[in-house]
Amino acid sequence: MVDAAARARSPRGGAAHKVAIGGGELGGSETVGRWRGWRAPARTEVGVLAFLATLALLALVLGGGAGSLPAFSSPRTEFLRKPASAASSAHAEDAGSADKSAPPSRHDQDRLLGGLLSPDFDEQSCRSRYASSLYRRPSPFRPSTYLVERLRRYEARHRRCGPGSPLFDAAVEHLRSGRNAARSECQYVVWTPFNGLGNRMLSLASTFLYALLTDRVLLVHAPPEFDGLFCEPFPGSSWALPAGFPITDFAGIFTMWSPASYKNMRQAGAISDDHRNVTAEGLPAYVFLDLIQSFTDAAFCEADQRVLAKFNWMVLKSDVYFATMFFLMPAYERELARLFPEKEAVFHHLARYLFHPSNDVWGIARRFYDAYLARADERVGLQVRVFPEMPVPFENMYGQIVRCSEKEGFLPKVVQKGGGAASNNHSSAVASSPDQSRKTKLTSILVTSLFPDYYERIRGVYYTNPTATGEAVGVHQASHEREQHTEARGHNQRALAEIYLLSFCDRIVTTAVSTFGYVAHGLAGARPWVLLRPPSPEAPAEPACVRSETVEPCLQAAPRRLCSVAEGTDIGALVPYVRHCEDVHKGLKLFG
Repeated sequence: MVDAAARARSPRGGAAHKVAIGGGELGGSETVGRWRGWRAPARTEVGVLAFLATLALLALVLGGGAGSLPAFSSPRTEFLRKPASAASSAHAEDAGSADKSAPPSRHDQDRLLGGLLSPDFDEQSCRSRYASSLYRRPSPFRPSTYLVERLRRYEARHRRCGPGSPLFDAAVEHLRSGRNAARSECQYVVWTPFNGLGNRMLSLASTFLYALLTDRVLLVHAPPEFDGLFCEPFPGSSWALPAGFPITDFAGIFTMWSPASYKNMRQAGAISDDHRNVTAEGLPAYVFLDLIQSFTDAAFCEADQRVLAKFNWMVLKSDVYFATMFFLMPAYERELARLFPEKEAVFHHLARYLFHPSNDVWGIARRFYDAYLARADERVGLQVRVFPEMPVPFENMYGQIVRCSEKEGFLPKVVQKGGGAASNNHSSAVASSPDQSRKTKLTSILVTSLFPDYYERIRGVYYTNPTATGEAVGVHQASHEREQHTEARGHNQRALAEIYLLSFCDRIVTTAVSTFGYVAHGLAGARPWVLLRPPSPEAPAEPACVRSETVEPCLQAAPRRLCSVAEGTDIGALVPYVRHCEDVHKGLKLFG
């Protein structure tokens, strides 16, 4: 049974809404315009719709055929089968007894996340900044006082050196002239995006950690599809490159063949690997640090870092969570231990500090949450991702979800029409007494997937069969776009909204290798169940899933070599807090 404290954490002020059969939907096969124009129904509309839905249900029960189920007008969100114990009970009393408890105060929830966030922002300009934590379980991790201190020092440096400041203008002039100035007061790392939204958020958080460790200022090159997703994270300044920045063709210049690449400069002999032979004045105006997937070898040696420290301007491109690698570098060991005494909370703290959905994105997430998830006593998030290089058939993937739930019990058990528990469906999650209809537990299952099939199958199970535990179950899906469109801003806005919705769930199930899932459970500070990758599309995964032992994301493409370590050494066994990932055996992640 969910306790009162868990129920109270959700911001459900005012009368809680009732979810009705055939309720409205967001996303899915609707057009982008439907998303932008969607609004929560007014209270009178809810009442009328509920009344009409009740009449329609009575008509189906009394006059409809007994041999088939009624068809649903929409495939994406439904209130599913009443519990078996309440199947013959009216719910008139429930309509008047909705949870009307006031939301917890921001003081109670610690609106600044233990000092992680600065109070120096206008709340209306970014509504998610101080509000998103109210939608999650309280974090099990508290930022260190040293991390809080370093963040305030970074913010001061960003104001002093960031866009619009005299120091920034002077640094840009040096960049424009093609010279690398010696003894510059401000140094910069410019992040440029690559790959999908989850990859981008992981690499951007890693780049910010790199800026903290090296006293650089983080700037973001935001192409049109990335613009408008996030609020500014640093008070009194911007992280966006301003108009008129000397470098414009980021996609064309910064490739694996770029002569500005640090790796390529090293291989061509343009710079020495001995920092004592390198002078700042003799360096190019900027360096490109290419950390894309298998190109992560060059940069994680201390000798390389001493050379890179002499460049005032650095452009960094990556699609992986390379922050893990800093924990294997002795030069940063002491600083990282002070910043993150709990090593599995690195991304959790960085992401909650950096990433705040814009008001447009927050509106999408909040409207869906208020409409479909707010009343739930428990929320289960199920993220299903099928990759083109591993096209697991639907029945295989669905069967894996069922096997995982049978083992771990995160989906409520159902009763077959014959009267027995459905052994081939879902195991029990949290049982409640079936004879207490007035206190019926509501479990909401949020499915995030590019496809509607998993949502429709799970919805059908709960519509056809009552729950064995006496709880009510709602199944919801915000969208199913069938293909990933990272180049489209509207797609990215919806994806970000769904990442946050998934992070609001009490239990989270993710798919192996999915960076979307990494970000969601990292924001939540939760250890997810991970649906493992099968050896081939047709073969079953054994086991179906595992519970992650850490909140941290996986660095999927670890470097092939590490300085001062003998060739062939397992770098996942060098220190106790860096080990191999559950879903990518050659990958690395932080534990403890």
